Amino acid sequence: MQNLSLQQRLLQKLSPQQIQVIKLLELPMLQLEERIKKELEENPVLELEDGETASGEAEVANDLKTKEDNDNDEFSVDDYLNEEDYPTYRYEANNYSRDEKGVDIPYSESSSFHEYLQEQIAMVMLNDEEAILAEQIIGNIDEDGYLRRDLEAIVDDIAFGRNILTDEKELAVILKIIQDLDPAGVGARDLRESLMIQLARKNMGREEIRRAYRILDEMFEEFTKKHYDKIQRKFNLEEDKLRGALDEILKLNPKPGSSYSNNLGRGSQTIIPDFILEIVNDEMILSLNQRNVPDLSISSYYANMLKSFRDNGKGMTSDQKDALLFVKQKIDSAKWFIDAIKQRQETLMLVMNALLQFQHEFFVEGDEIRLKPMILKDIADMTGLDISTISRVSNSKYIQTHFGIYSLKYFFSESMQKEDGEEVSTREIKSILKECIGNENKQKPVTDDELANILKDKGYNIARRTVAKYREQLDIPVARMRKEL
Repeated sequence: MQNLSLQQRLLQKLSPQQIQVIKLLELPMLQLEERIKKELEENPVLELEDGETASGEAEVANDLKTKEDNDNDEFSVDDYLNEEDYPTYRYEANNYSRDEKGVDIPYSESSSFHEYLQEQIAMVMLNDEEAILAEQIIGNIDEDGYLRRDLEAIVDDIAFGRNILTDEKELAVILKIIQDLDPAGVGARDLRESLMIQLARKNMGREEIRRAYRILDEMFEEFTKKHYDKIQRKFNLEEDKLRGALDEILKLNPKPGSSYSNNLGRGSQTIIPDFILEIVNDEMILSLNQRNVPDLSISSYYANMLKSFRDNGKGMTSDQKDALLFVKQKIDSAKWFIDAIKQRQETLMLVMNALLQFQHEFFVEGDEIRLKPMILKDIADMTGLDISTISRVSNSKYIQTHFGIYSLKYFFSESMQKEDGEEVSTREIKSILKECIGNENKQKPVTDDELANILKDKGYNIARRTVAKYREQLDIPVARMRKEL
């Protein structure tokens, strides 16, 4: 049995314009330029301030050209503008799955790392079966140049996938041929093998090369742990001779695949700042980078067309009604987009001005130590905006200053209280850590405990584990791994 009932609920919904503003707010400068270009191409009503449109008005006008017919049914424009009369399925396409995502696939004319290996192996005199085995091995080499799959597993892959019976011994012979290809060290199964292959390509007549080869062959674990004293005792080496051998090893490439670079095939990320900060007469002047963001407006051609349709009133034909609906939708969409761009600019400037005010000392001097501890909530309280809005503004946005280009996320950091009660940014502590490690004696690096004591003497009472966390965030290895001869 079905029952009807009334319920009163309070719901919070975003309007289409609000959603559009949120999406535009997240876009960095380059993506915003592409978004504006796309909108200009899709909406003929939208044009640049100088009157240029993405598509010719004459072409669209031809598509909207009215046809005379004998349909003299009475029609009211006000009634027609009620969009309920024309359901959305009449003018919108919705034939995509909700799980379907539009992904732009970059196109490149250059060859990949694996194609580079295939081109080299094609020059080697191999029979058809050996060529298939080589192709299978190359297909299992990763971008770093290492063969991560066991030969035994590759034997099974070839048997099931290619219907070719082989064994590990035969594959090892093919692998040895691949390891002779460029770049040196490719096809190795671990770091030790890769480094030894690279050393074998050098002049083995040199004493330091032979010594380096023996270190990798016999004491690789001690080398990785920097137990240089054990290596010295093992080979009875003086310190300068050991240093010469280690220098040869350190010149090698731990990721041989990365040495293959083709500029045509590699995309480069270009950073275009969203804000420009200038100091004029000791006064900070902030502006939005509008270099490639044009001013937009509504085409007067289509505005007049809509006005003429409305003036016709009841005398409109069926085709003219469709044209009216089309033009009205495009004009509304263009207005929404222009308003969204303006609201984006206002929000960006509001947030960035608050950030400038909060970090005034840093922007004047450019000294990292001058950065105050700041979180998203601090800027949200200053601007009256939601924390999620501040997060969207700071994401993928950059500011150009007189001392460099910085990501907005760079200015946000946690706080810590010194012994005198003063709150400082964790970035200040990291800066001190970098300075201490940079000035340390590399033969006896400073440990985390010693770094904690140094910070404590400076008034920063933090634990050793916190020092280790900050050191790892700076991508600085432990003291033992920083040791040098």
